Parts: sequence; structure tokens; C-alpha cells
Amino acid sequence: MSELNDVIKELNNDKDKYNPNKKRDIIKNVLIIFLIVLLVLTFFSNTIMNKSLAEVSTERVSSGKLTERLRGSGVVESNQSYSVTLEGNKVVDTVKVKSGKEVEKGDVLFTVGTGESEELTAAEDELALLELDYQKALLAPPADYTTENQAIKNARDDLSIAIQKRDSAVANQGNVQAAKDNYNYNKSQLNYYTKLQSKLTAVISAIDTDEYIAAPAEYTGELIEYKNAFTNAQEAYQSAYSYYMSLIGGNGDFQDMGDVPLDSESPTENSTPVVSEEEIANAKADMESKKAEMDTAEENYNTLKYNCRNDYASQLADAESNIDWYTSLIDEYESNSMGDGMTIEQLNEDVTAKQRILEDLIAELNKTKKDNDNQSKIDNLDIEAKKKDIDKAKKKVAKLKEENETTEIKSEHSGVVSAVNIKAGDTTIPDMELITIDIADEGYTVKITVDAQQTQKIKKGVSAEVVNSWSGDVEAILTDIKNDTTAGSKNRVLVFSVKGDVDSGTYLDLSIPCGSGNYDTIVPKSAVYEDKDGKFVLVVNSKSSPLGNRYYAQKVPVEVQASDEMSSAISGNLSNSDYILTASSKPVSAGDQVRMKEK
Repeated sequence: MSELNDVIKELNNDKDKYNPNKKRDIIKNVLIIFLIVLLVLTFFSNTIMNKSLAEVSTERVSSGKLTERLRGSGVVESNQSYSVTLEGNKVVDTVKVKSGKEVEKGDVLFTVGTGESEELTAAEDELALLELDYQKALLAPPADYTTENQAIKNARDDLSIAIQKRDSAVANQGNVQAAKDNYNYNKSQLNYYTKLQSKLTAVISAIDTDEYIAAPAEYTGELIEYKNAFTNAQEAYQSAYSYYMSLIGGNGDFQDMGDVPLDSESPTENSTPVVSEEEIANAKADMESKKAEMDTAEENYNTLKYNCRNDYASQLADAESNIDWYTSLIDEYESNSMGDGMTIEQLNEDVTAKQRILEDLIAELNKTKKDNDNQSKIDNLDIEAKKKDIDKAKKKVAKLKEENETTEIKSEHSGVVSAVNIKAGDTTIPDMELITIDIADEGYTVKITVDAQQTQKIKKGVSAEVVNSWSGDVEAILTDIKNDTTAGSKNRVLVFSVKGDVDSGTYLDLSIPCGSGNYDTIVPKSAVYEDKDGKFVLVVNSKSSPLGNRYYAQKVPVEVQASDEMSSAISGNLSNSDYILTASSKPVSAGDQVRMKEK
């Protein structure tokens, strides 16, 4: 390129100093140099482009057998453990074991001394409470029946009053019947006037609204007759009016007579006469006659309505006055009637009911006295029992006072110590788990929670691989598959029986076989990708070009049929000759050109 620049510069500076042949030589040299540069760029363009492409690794699709596996983790738990506890408060002198140590039945776990015996203090306090309780029992008051006796006295008084009412009602039975008959008459009269009030109210409302459909017929016959007469007269007048207006050139529509003069003589100047003046005069006279008849019928109807409404309003006022009167008579009878308005039979029933109440109260008192007698005997037995409890408490206090030697706490079972919750100098608490020992002979368990769908290919009895067991002598066998009891959970729990060199609390990572099968299309697990459309693989295809093969990534949708820790069996539009992209130096998308990694 520098030689080309020199030639061009020479051409610019010495245009007048060279001849045509020299000019052709210079042009030829320039063309040769340009072609050489173009050829170099052509040969190295592929290398330059490849440096910018993603470098990918591929593997061919294979077929064969694949064992699907499920991974899960859990904590080792002992199937059975034994917790060492003490009843009282003891001071720990020495601890002989530590977590993870194997012990045999009878081995000393730790020693305790008395120290300040909180247990003795508690025993003395308990003795004091027992003695106080015993003394209170001795001072229990006798049974008191004041309330029951008062209730019986009140029941006797109620029965006496009920008997007096009944006897008084029997003695005055004649007067009672007369008052009752009068009461029934008053009720019938009240019912009559109440119905009359309803009818009159409906009639008055019908007169006010000119609507008689809902009104009682016995009150509206003449009103309806007068209304119909007025309606017919009105229709006759409307017909005569329309006929007259058609004769004088009107449109024939009805108008009030106040709008059209009754003395209109002849058609307007612009109308064409089609009838005689005599006929028009006759039509006018007929219309005026019908108008007079309508006015008379309307006046008669309005007068009748006015008179009827006044009459019915007066009757309504009388009916309402009678309603008030008979209502007061009925209320007076119901509030002041002999025997509280009750019949002889009802009064006899009331006497019987109150007699039974009295009998029940007496029987209940007798039963209470009997129960109290029995309770008194039971209380005496309780007092004797409390006396025995006091004697036992005294013996316990005496025994604790005598205990002043160091005590060895020994293991009741053989196993492995999984927890030590005390140290020298600690004071024990009753029922506190001081040391926990896993009974090794009972074995261990690991529980793993997985999605319910993942358990469809897993069977009980399968042996799982312990991934994080470096010694290799730990065995895990699936013994149960059960539902997860967590609220709202749809998962399943896999329960494994664990044997071998393992302790409670160890964290195990298990690989569980889910079944084997032969598959036509197996690819590396890392070659399967997933986006919003689902899972897919990238197939590398080659295309020929003048400068060699070009490689492009093609997206192929797939479905994963099974997977182990390294490979996945898939289904899709693939063949055994396809190369699957497994790794790349940078992200690759469908359609991207890539370069193959040199092997």
C-alpha cells in the first residue's frame, strides 16, 4: 500500500514530466497492487469473520438405554431414641460422654450430687400444701338448704293463689258467662264496624278519583249510572260538534265550546259550500242541544258525588267512633275479667301445674339431702386419703434429707450419643432431656419431600445412591411414599431406611432411580434449553459456500421424556446424524452463524 501511495504522489507532482508509456506503466502497477490486496482480503476474509463468531462444541444425537434419576436431600433421623431425664433438681458433677460416642447398657453417662436440693424444697412445700388442704377439709361447713326451702314456700303460696282464683271463678261462673257473652258481642260489633270502615274508605277514595272498580258495588250503583249518563252525553255532544264543524269547513276535531262561537253562521269565504244553510242551522241546533244535555248530566253527576261523599264521610266518622267504643269495651274486659280471662278448665290446669312444681321442688330437696349425705361420706373418704398423702410426703422429705451421696446415672440402652445438653456445674430440671442416645439397632430414617408428579415412576424397595457418602458404606432403601401433611401441600414424602456408617443429624444427598428405558434420541442434559415457548435444542447445520462451509444454529422444539444426571431422552424433529450444540463461547440464538470448535 505504501508503494501505491508513492506512485500516486509521483503522478501528482510530476504530471508534465512523463510520457504516455510511463503513464500506462504506472496504471498497470496500480491495478496489480489493487488485485493483490483484493486477493489477500478474499483469502483471509473467512478467518477474520470466524474470529467474530461464537465458537461452539457439538455432540451427535445418540440412542440407547437411560436410567432416569431424581435428586433429593434430607437429614438422618434415628428410628428410636432414648432420652435421659431426672425427676428432681440435681447438680451435675462430671459428664462421661460426648456426642457421637458409642455406649453400652450400664455405662456411666454422668454423675450428680445433691448441692442445694430444690427437689427437697419442693417436697417440703408440697407437704405444707397437703397439710393445709387437709385442715380445710376438716373445717368444711355443713349443707345449707335455705334457698331450697324458700323456693318451696314460694311454690306453696303460688298454688294457694291459683286455688283461690279457681274457686272464685266457679262461684261466679254465671256472671263470668254473661260478661263473656257481652265480650263476644262487642267483638262481633267491632268486626262489623271495622269492615264498614274499610268499605266506606274505599268508596270515598273511588269518588275522589272517579275510579269505581275497587269500590264495593252496594255503594256505587247510582254513581256509576250517573257517570255513564254524563259520559254518554259527552260522547253525543262530541259527535254533534264534529259533524257541525265538518259542515262549516272545520277539521271535525272536537274542541271545547268556549273555543268556537256558537253563532258561527256560514263557511269562510275561501271554502266551497257543499250543504245548505238550513242543514248547517239544524246541525248547530243539535250540537247546542247536546251541549246542554251534557252540562246537565255533568252537573247531576257532580251533585250526586258531592252528596254521596258527605253522606259516606259522615257514616265513616260514625263507624270510627263505634270502633273506638267497642275497642275500649273489649280492652276493659280483657284486663279486668274474672280469673285473668281464663276458663274454669284453664284455671284447673293452672292449679295442677303449680301443684306439680311444688312436688318437684320437694322431691329435688329430698334428692339433694340424700346426695349431700353421700357426698359427706365421700368427703370423709377424701379426708382419709389426704391424711395418707401427708404420710407419704413426710416419708419423701425424710428420704431426700438422707440422700447426700454422689449418684451415677447409667445408660439403660446400647447406642450412640446424639445430644449432650448438660455440662459440669449445671442444675438439672425435672423431665429435661439431659442426654439423648440413638438406639443403633433400630436403624435410621431419611425423609425427602418431592413433587407428587415425580413419584409416579418410583417404587418402594428401590435403593438410592448416597451421593455425598465418601466411604461408600451407607445404604438407603425406599420404604414408604406418603402424602405431605403440610396444609395446602400437594407434595409427597419419600421415606428411606438408612444403614451403615451414619449418625443422627447427618445430611444426605440421594440420587433415586426412577426406571430405565431405551430411547432413540439421547442428548447431553446441558444441551436442552427452555424459553416461553417450551423446551428446545440448537442443531448446528452446515451450508456450502465458495470459501468453504458455513455453520448455522437451528432451533428445534423438543419434549423431555426422561433424564439422568448427565443426559436427557427427548422427542422432536431430530435424527441420529444431527449435531447438537452443547456449549458456546457466547450466547447463541436460532439462525446465528457459528464456528465449530477445533478438536
